[in-house]
Order: sequence, then C-alpha cells, then structure tokens
Amino acid sequence: MQRVPFAEFEPKLAKRLEALWGRPVNLYRKLGNHPALVAAWTEFANSIRHDSRTPRTLRELMILRSGQLQRSEYEWAQHLKMARKAGVREAQIQALADWRNSKEFDARERAALLLTEAVTAGDVSDAVYAEVSKIFDHSEYVELCITAAFYCMVGRMLDAMRVELDEDARDYAPKLP
Repeated sequence: MQRVPFAEFEPKLAKRLEALWGRPVNLYRKLGNHPALVAAWTEFANSIRHDSRTPRTLRELMILRSGQLQRSEYEWAQHLKMARKAGVREAQIQALADWRNSKEFDARERAALLLTEAVTAGDVSDAVYAEVSKIFDHSEYVELCITAAFYCMVGRMLDAMRVELDEDARDYAPKLP
C-alpha cells in the first residue's frame, strides 16, 4: 500500500538532485513531499558518501549490513550495485550475514561491522567502543558512527513510507541473507 505519493520537485531542488544523483530514486521522490527536509537529507547523504576519510568500500559494507539487519530490501538493492562498483568483493557480500565466522573480512572491516551492529541495535557498549577505537581514530569513529546511524534512519524511513524498489534496482534485490 502506497503511504506517501511521489512528489514533484521545485525546479531549483530538481536541478540540485539531478546534479548529485542523476534521476532521483524513489526514496527521494517520496521524501520530496517535504522539500526542505529532502534537500537537507540529500546534502547530508552526499557528504557521507563523498566527503569521508574512510574507504567507500568499508562504508558500503556497513550500509549493506544495515540493510540486512533492518530487513530492508530497498537499502540492500540500492547499495548492492554501489558496493560492487566501490570494490566490495562478491565473497564478502555472500559472507556478510555471518561476518564474525568468515575469513573474508580484515580487522578494519570487522571493527566497522561490529560498530554498525551496535549502532543499529542502539547499544554501543564500552567494549565495542574499545574494540573499534583500537583501529580507528576519533575522526574516523565519528564518521563511521554517522554512517551507521544515518543508514539506520534510512531503513526506518523506507519502512515507514513503504518505498517500493526502483525499477533499475529490481535486478539487485535478491532475498536478503
């Protein structure tokens, strides 16, 4: 059931969204019902994707794991193609649901995935912080926390609005592991 209709963007916002992302995806078309918030959202998402110090592959692994944890087919489908393009290996994608028992992930990736799960669960313990801070400095820690928290919000919004998959992402929407 459609909860929120697709919105038409005012020309200035439409131009900016197109400059950032090309054709706006269904999530943005639904968020467009509140122009000021979709404008802020997309600028923030752009900063996370392109103004970060940590490798894109690392952040895409986090986003995919967030999609798995939240059972978000949309998040998984949208970011699966981005993860592959960023260089996430197919073996990592296949092993992601059981990353703790896999040899496909290095220490940095394990720490980032541990943090992703803790942020998503709303329980970043001192033990998790201690483990993650062995590998990442304070700036990277903040960046990774923001990445995990933002994509947790993305999953929650996708669910709340029941955003349907974009047509070009349907091929990327296998059943979540």
